[in-house]
Amino acid sequence: MTEVVNIHTHGRAGHISLNRPKALHALTLDMCHAMSAALAGWSNDDAVEVVILDHAEGRGFCAGGDINLLRHSALTDNGVSGRRFFHDEYQLNHWMFGYAKPIVAFMDGVTMGGGVGISQPARFRVATEHTRFAMPETGIGLFPDVGGGWYLSRLSGRLGQFLALTGARLDGAECLWAGLATHYLPADKLAEAKARIADHPDRIAGILSELSITPPLARIEANAERIAHHFRSDRLEDILASLEGDDSEWAMKELATLHTKSPQTCKVALRQLAEAAQLTDFADEMRMEYRIASRVLTRPDFAEGVRAVIVDKTNDPKWNPATPEGVSEDLIDSIFAPLPAEEEWKPL
Repeated sequence: MTEVVNIHTHGRAGHISLNRPKALHALTLDMCHAMSAALAGWSNDDAVEVVILDHAEGRGFCAGGDINLLRHSALTDNGVSGRRFFHDEYQLNHWMFGYAKPIVAFMDGVTMGGGVGISQPARFRVATEHTRFAMPETGIGLFPDVGGGWYLSRLSGRLGQFLALTGARLDGAECLWAGLATHYLPADKLAEAKARIADHPDRIAGILSELSITPPLARIEANAERIAHHFRSDRLEDILASLEGDDSEWAMKELATLHTKSPQTCKVALRQLAEAAQLTDFADEMRMEYRIASRVLTRPDFAEGVRAVIVDKTNDPKWNPATPEGVSEDLIDSIFAPLPAEEEWKPL
């Protein structure tokens, strides 16, 4: 059987290469465990001074988590195996966030959901002309997890709220402009970058700067003021009303997009980002997200969203509640409430 993660060392670098090309390297529980174990081993290995994170082949860096496993869990075991996946995936995210040695993530290709969770904690985040970054979870009744609340809430101009609600995709130039990437390299320079970093881990920033090129204009910059204006509220109803009052083509397109998303998880995302912005410890972010994930996993919208978007591909989810007005504050409060002490998320 082919390894789903290739883990090795060369030069002074530890190298983690995701290897599920047919699934765009979407993360499984085994992959999360393998990555956590490798990072744990290298943390005390003086021969490893830097960690390189990339994908082995194909067009995705990492398309997310194992959505089919999560849906199967929601439908068959009341979310038990799904919660285990979230718990251990979040342990990996947290471990990477505080990792003492520099991690260089090469976001070359599709970088969504779980792929965001393993690239954003990296000290160096390299985008290319192939990068397609998104947190599309509200379209399947989930929310921007894996630390998404932390990263998105810290973007300027309400861009994070816009990305969380709409699931909009950013290219590599837009990632650099937004601060989601630290460098922009042409894909044909990545092999050279990795080889040089493995040989000279004391010069990572310099090597990436030397190989960087000026990216194309970030298209989203042209809409930055509109995003800041229309997404300024933490109430979903206010955002929809603001867009409804603007007859521009852009506003109508974003309004139509929002009407396809789960009202429940849109409201969850807005609360999540508002609370995340106040946090000072990433472990508290993971604890909050695990509470949300544990509840949202078994609510009707998740299994229905995955059915409509991924399984049947009919794109006609029947959300429950069907409208923003139907999503009560009490429901949102119950999703964010603490778990029993023995069920709370714990770091590695």
